[in-house]
Amino acid sequence: MADILDTYNDQIYANITNKCNCRCTFCIRFLSNGLGDAETLWHKVNPTLDEVKATMDKFDFSGYKWLVFCGYGEPTCELGVLLEAARYAKEKYHLKIHLNTNGLGSLENGHDIVPELSEVLDAVSISLNAPNAELYNNVTRPTLPGAFEAMLSFTEECGKSIPDVQMTIVDVLPLEQQEQCRKLAQKLGVRLRIRHYS
Repeated sequence: MADILDTYNDQIYANITNKCNCRCTFCIRFLSNGLGDAETLWHKVNPTLDEVKATMDKFDFSGYKWLVFCGYGEPTCELGVLLEAARYAKEKYHLKIHLNTNGLGSLENGHDIVPELSEVLDAVSISLNAPNAELYNNVTRPTLPGAFEAMLSFTEECGKSIPDVQMTIVDVLPLEQQEQCRKLAQKLGVRLRIRHYS
């Protein structure tokens, strides 16, 4: 069975699902079975909420302040588990909660999920990946129609109610596209983080 919790770069990551509504060309899950101290992040069956809670109860959170929901799937594809596991971690272990997401959670779940997320999230990072819909679709290969526009709308809503919101791109994008992404994030009222691709 895959690790539900693992550590990487001094952070704890919660891997709650394999399901994803994108097939990004650069995704690490197509290159490696594991990351950090996890031998594999591929679940044979996605864990239940009780299994996630039980894993937390066995984990030593000493010295850690944040729990990051990010694994080999998109956490918002298991919205119920995400929300309740995040609430459990906050209330029992006094952790701050960070979500790494592709921003398609509202589209996936058929309603605006930001009000629910804002009850448990302290920070969210949304993968922008490209400055326009055509380039975005080529890179992320979403399975849902209208993904780029839905991701932008989700980001804007997050910026209204979640304390720390950022969009991310990788530094392999041409400088012109990086600048376009910066302006797009600014227009949405959030900051842009440019990550080094490794």
